[in-house]
Amino acid sequence: MVNNQEHFLVFIDAADDAATYPLSSLAGITCAADATVKMWFNSAIAGGTGAGGTEADLVTITTTADKEKDVMIGIADAINNATKYPKNTKNYTVICDDVNSVFAHANILSCTITLDS
Repeated sequence: MVNNQEHFLVFIDAADDAATYPLSSLAGITCAADATVKMWFNSAIAGGTGAGGTEADLVTITTTADKEKDVMIGIADAINNATKYPKNTKNYTVICDDVNSVFAHANILSCTITLDS
């Protein structure tokens, strides 16, 4: 359930492909391989239980090589200090916008959204 105080994370990977998740649905952030950070969310479709289960949405973030830790910390900082970042207004944080080249951290290059089906 979303409330008026909820903070949202925004991802756009193409002109007609975007997702916005309430921060409360974030299940975890992992580094899966070089230049790859994965953000797992409770499924927007099935209302799932998070990472590792069958009902999770995945946002795969491509980063500069060997900067995965910096990106993970940068995402956490962007969320925790939303009012200090010009990209973040009101109750949302743009993590990755491939269309407009807006990223929460300088070493984020792109993202891909995979919805649980």
